[in-house]
Amino acid sequence: MNAKIHPTAIIEPGVEIGDRTSIWDNVHVRRSTTIGEDCIVGEKSYIAYGVKIASLVKINAFVYICAAVTIERGVMISAGTVFTNDRFPRAATNDLSRLRPSEPDETTLPTLVREGATIGANCTIGCGLEIGRFAMIGMGSVVTKSVPDYHLVVGSPARSIGYVCKCGHVLARLHDGETGPPPRVACRSCGEVFEVDGGRVTPLAAAT
Repeated sequence: MNAKIHPTAIIEPGVEIGDRTSIWDNVHVRRSTTIGEDCIVGEKSYIAYGVKIASLVKINAFVYICAAVTIERGVMISAGTVFTNDRFPRAATNDLSRLRPSEPDETTLPTLVREGATIGANCTIGCGLEIGRFAMIGMGSVVTKSVPDYHLVVGSPARSIGYVCKCGHVLARLHDGETGPPPRVACRSCGEVFEVDGGRVTPLAAAT
C-alpha cells in the first residue's frame, strides 16, 4: 500500500486504502471501509465501518461519515460535515433496559453522494437520499431530501436556488415567480453547454 498515514491515525483491520491517499492526524477509519486512490482525509475526521469512498475524494477536517454512506469519484466534503443514517434514533431499547447496538440494522438508511458533488462546510446530510452528480451544497445547509444533478441547494432545510457547472460556477439562479432559465445554458467560466428541462440539467453532449 503506497499511502501516507499519519502516525496518530487509527486504521482498523480490514480497511483498504488506495495508492497516494493521505490520511492526516487523529483520523479514525473503522473496519471494512474502502478508500480509493489519490484521496485526502483531513485531521480528526471519523469514517465508520463499511463506508465506500472512491478515488479523488477530498474530505476536510472534522468530518463525520457514518455507516451506509457511499461516496463516488471526485467528491469534496468540506470541514465539519456530518452524515446521518437513522431517522428514528434512540440510545436505548423501549424499556430502557439496555443500549441499542451501533451496528447497522433494518432502520439504517443509506446515503449516496454521486461523482463530482461538493458539500460545503458545516452541512448536515440526512439519510435515505442521494446527492446528485456535480451538485453543490451550500455551507451550513441541512439536506433532508435528494438533490438532483447539477443543482445548487442552500438552507435549512436545503432547497434548490440554481444550477451549477462541472467547474463549480453557477449556470443560472432560480428566483421566486420566474419561469426558470432558458432550455440551454452555457457556463460563463468554462463554456460548457447544458440542457435544462423541468429542473433536469444535462450536459449537452450527453443530452437525449
